[in-house]
Amino acid sequence: MTLIQMQPRPANAHPVHRTVEDAMEAACPQVCDDMTVEVALAVMASARTEHLLVCDEDGLCTGLVTRAGLATVRDSAAYTDQVRLRDLPGERGPVASPMTTMAEAQHAMRYRRLDALPVVDAQGSALGVLAVAH
Repeated sequence: MTLIQMQPRPANAHPVHRTVEDAMEAACPQVCDDMTVEVALAVMASARTEHLLVCDEDGLCTGLVTRAGLATVRDSAAYTDQVRLRDLPGERGPVASPMTTMAEAQHAMRYRRLDALPVVDAQGSALGVLAVAH
């Protein structure tokens, strides 16, 4: 597993018609939503990544969690070591289709202040992540 970064634009991709599929990283750590916060943080550390795709028992993407978000949960007064990813409050954020234009994805990421956006197929299975390169 590697750090997820945006790939350079292919020479034949016109910027106006470029899609998320052209820039997403397909190899991405995925975990099940029944994983505890502690285990998810350990997976992130060993994978050297700042986020994980979260999938349900059917393998469908339910969102994305970040190291910073999980650290905030772990440091809260209500935290126990039994908290699972599916138990985390709040929405998991938007997802993108591989055919979403880069302009649309960038707008959504800027508007929601996201560093990463899950990319899913029509059935909801995770294909990869579009991430801001740091």
